[in-house]
Amino acid sequence: MSRPNNRPALLSRWLWIVALLVIAVVAVGGITRLTESGLSITEWKPVSGVLPPLTDAAWLTEFEKYKQIPEYKEINAGMSLAAFKGIFFWEWLHRILGRLVGMALLVPLIFFAWRRMIPAGYGWRLLGLAALVGLQGAIGWWMVASGLVDRTDVSHFRLATHLLTALFLLAALVWTARDFALMAHDPAAPKARLTRTAGVVIAILFVQLLLGAWVAGLNAGYVASTWPAMNDHFVPEGIDWSHGIGFALTNDPFLIHFLHRWWSWVAALAILLVARTLARQGARTEAALLVLVVAAQMTLGILTVVTGVSMWIAVLHQVTGAILVATAAASLHRLGRLAA
Repeated sequence: MSRPNNRPALLSRWLWIVALLVIAVVAVGGITRLTESGLSITEWKPVSGVLPPLTDAAWLTEFEKYKQIPEYKEINAGMSLAAFKGIFFWEWLHRILGRLVGMALLVPLIFFAWRRMIPAGYGWRLLGLAALVGLQGAIGWWMVASGLVDRTDVSHFRLATHLLTALFLLAALVWTARDFALMAHDPAAPKARLTRTAGVVIAILFVQLLLGAWVAGLNAGYVASTWPAMNDHFVPEGIDWSHGIGFALTNDPFLIHFLHRWWSWVAALAILLVARTLARQGARTEAALLVLVVAAQMTLGILTVVTGVSMWIAVLHQVTGAILVATAAASLHRLGRLAA
């Protein structure tokens, strides 16, 4: 293979590695949320915050800062320093991995640009992806800040923004990696385009991911531990309609849990129809992966409910959701290639 073709192949592998790092960040973010660790670090220090406290005095200083926020005063009063170190670790690791994603994008990007290894038309896209990581860090702090003054947790709207931005970054990395892989295989091949079918699937999947983020942010997974009924009812009792339907649709944990539970079938059907289309057109690998990941995600969602939100099952559910986004992006890219 000629030297020019080796370059997009290398860029493709690089972006797949970064995509795996993003999935790792999503996994640790899920643990951070489920262990209620997200508010343990009360300041945003992009540079000095790389190192955790290294002395007993530094740990006590951080612990005293945590004691000033409502979460400690109203929920964790009396927490030991050892317990604080436990929750601090997960939030610190989440932030470190976020920084690692940024470095894994920016440093190789500078090198590839210097060596003129980036194909025409992709420089700005790659720079935009690197900038999106920085924006994601700012969104993360914006989310944390919502829980430091008047609340004992973060805003579920800001949490959803944080998670969905990460998943958008993941999808964009996968799509661009597939662009480069196609370019390495056949430089003359037309680029994949976003089809109308892809747009519909993305919209359906976006709703499901948004509902899932709200379920996490509102702890709505705990309101029912039975399936398919919710506490012996198809439509759960306890939905608060007193503030209007708009408020209920965006804030009521019973209703949001119900919607997330059943909209998943709409999302699954849409993705499986894409899998059928791909299989009929010869893209059997992508079709099989879609079916496998959807089945795993649906199963993990049900298990999360019936186990009363077992932490590790819930984390697997979130990680598999990220893998589903990556698989869907790769599959819709293949669909766009076939259309092109």
